[in-house]
Amino acid sequence: MSTISASDVRATRDAEYEALQSQHGGYWRHSFVDHAYLYNLYFPPESLFELFTGRIHDLVLNYPVAQNVLADLVGTLIGQPADRLVVGNGAAEIIKILSGSLASKLIVPVPSFNEYANAAPEGSVIEFPLDTPSFELDVDRFAAAAISSGADYAVIVSPNNPTSLLVPHDDLLRLLELLKGHDCTLVVDESFIDFADAPYAQSLEGIVGEHRNLAVLKSMSKAYGICGLRIGYLLSANEELIANLRDGLHIWNVNGFAEEFLHLAPDYRQEFVESCDSVRADRDAFHDSLNAVPGLVVYKPDANFIFCRLPDTSASGPEIERYMFVEENIYIKHCGGKTMPDSCRHIRLACRTQAENLALVEALIRAIDTAVDR
Repeated sequence: MSTISASDVRATRDAEYEALQSQHGGYWRHSFVDHAYLYNLYFPPESLFELFTGRIHDLVLNYPVAQNVLADLVGTLIGQPADRLVVGNGAAEIIKILSGSLASKLIVPVPSFNEYANAAPEGSVIEFPLDTPSFELDVDRFAAAAISSGADYAVIVSPNNPTSLLVPHDDLLRLLELLKGHDCTLVVDESFIDFADAPYAQSLEGIVGEHRNLAVLKSMSKAYGICGLRIGYLLSANEELIANLRDGLHIWNVNGFAEEFLHLAPDYRQEFVESCDSVRADRDAFHDSLNAVPGLVVYKPDANFIFCRLPDTSASGPEIERYMFVEENIYIKHCGGKTMPDSCRHIRLACRTQAENLALVEALIRAIDTAVDR
């Protein structure tokens, strides 16, 4: 009987790791623990899945609704008029139109979510460096850069990805005022706002009607735990922006399963709030545990993930990511592709259950110690 050597196992794991780099999802088909993608593990509840199961024949066999009905469904969920809403096949679909077609020049702080720059034509994006090592946004300097560059769209991700840091509500209000009269629309991506402390006080959704130069974009995948359904929306009182975005969508851009979720979600508002409370509790405990890792700089998070700087004596972020997958069966995210100083020394860790978070901390200590011992 032949036996599989440790080197053979490691080679297989290395090959699987390489294959994942271009997969962008489908991780549930594998056996590793996913601390890379950003899920709410406490929502949807099982009772909602049971309702889906009972309607699966109709959902598969029938056409879904078009944009006007989808906007009405999202509007009912968030308490906004349908005519202020565009509903996308995930926020990525809206970003593709906004960055790729509507924006002549777009400015975005970096590091941030890369898709805004990736979806834009070459030369149309201005990257504004966040202050380091705090990674906080100086809104006065950002506004000045937006105005002087002639940007027609300024994008803020708050809480930011990968830093997990929130831009304070009052700073965003000041930024709105600074940009007024300069033909520059502020787009605030609030995909992770539900995991922040006092999320409704921090969100700008409630003041959209007062500012025509404001749009709020949100991926529902993150907070609602529905990555496979692909739902995102943009909210704005700027009728021209809404019309232009809708013109860029095809008639059935969102599938019937996503439509059904939007029908059901208003009945689960309390369960959703409680799920976000659970994520915050797990995240805060995770943050405390990571602070005990020698040499690791841990940023206080506002989202459901944590941004860290590795010790100078450890291996780089890409090396640590590979080690964690191959040796520990845990997938994390290094920040080597982000625009910032020492990007390869930073990692992003998604929050999961407390038991899984503790297992990650123990594995990360071993990964760092292994690199130091070399």
